[in-house]
Amino acid sequence: MPFFEMIQVDNQQQAASLVVNRLANALNEKTLHTLGLATGSTMIPIYNSIINSSLDFSQVTAFNLDEYVGLASTNKNSYAFFMSEHLFSKKPFKETYIQNGLSEDLESECTRYENKLTEHALDIQFLGVGENGHIAFNEPGTSFDSTTHVANLTDSTLGVNSQYFDDHEEIPTRAFTMGIASIMNAKQIILLAFGEKKRQALEALLGDEITEQLPITVLKRHPHVTVITDIK
Repeated sequence: MPFFEMIQVDNQQQAASLVVNRLANALNEKTLHTLGLATGSTMIPIYNSIINSSLDFSQVTAFNLDEYVGLASTNKNSYAFFMSEHLFSKKPFKETYIQNGLSEDLESECTRYENKLTEHALDIQFLGVGENGHIAFNEPGTSFDSTTHVANLTDSTLGVNSQYFDDHEEIPTRAFTMGIASIMNAKQIILLAFGEKKRQALEALLGDEITEQLPITVLKRHPHVTVITDIK
């Protein structure tokens, strides 16, 4: 039977405490070897709590969901930079993987990354959700069978992401992303959704329909999903 758990919290700090406890239990039980990570403002309180905890990730391998095409890891808007700033430079991991935004051969980079994922089964994958229901950068219409690929970002996603760029013309329009099938291979998924702008996407997850036009709905097919949200 699929395991679906909905946890309502008052704020993101409460959510962060829950996540740290989950990770601590998994480490104590020696069931956490590979961790899938996400970026964005939703994850910052989570990572702050991890940094301030005694959790030891020195034997854990980390994979990130996505990275912008065309941005170097030293670019302040790259997800490699984000992860270094908010987690990796402060909490050591055994290994960390993120797609190479400057790869000249996009297809080969996707294959390389997917092969690494195949070698390291994800024990826990963190996810956020976009206002249009996307997970990672799997935009509406993405095949549920997709593996790591380059996604063309929708106007909706570009609009949300524009807040992080000084010059809107600099916003990358493509990104590497784990595919939906890649994400669904994780043994456990923890989805974090905060704020009214995420209500429609969350309601889609709780509804009856499963459709590629709302990628989040595929999670209804996963055997172990926990949703942590402040949406009542």
